Amino acid sequence: MKISEVAKMVDLPISTIRYYEKIGIITNEYIRREKNNYREYAIEVTHYLEVVKKCLAVGFSINDLKAMISRNGMSKDEQTLILKEKISEIENVQKKLEDSKKNLYEILELDITCENGFGKY
Repeated sequence: MKISEVAKMVDLPISTIRYYEKIGIITNEYIRREKNNYREYAIEVTHYLEVVKKCLAVGFSINDLKAMISRNGMSKDEQTLILKEKISEIENVQKKLEDSKKNLYEILELDITCENGFGKY
């Protein structure tokens, strides 16, 4: 597959796919060079990039992904641990957001006005 076909299938800009190649997110196992030096992508790269997109969407960083890729495989237990750690991070952020929301509601209940200065009754 050509890069433009991959880009359309996974809904990513060509520049992003090239960037992922440059930094090692897309590994050589998914790319081969034709005689004219054009890249030819394996069909499996589309599934792989969907996984990358989902990992980024749930909060993994590019560096997290690079670290996981550089391990060149991991056990199911290691994978489960990494995912559970990310779930825990998300739960901590959710708790902080809920606390912030609670605090804002408490401020609203105080019926503070700003006509006499911020935070004065």
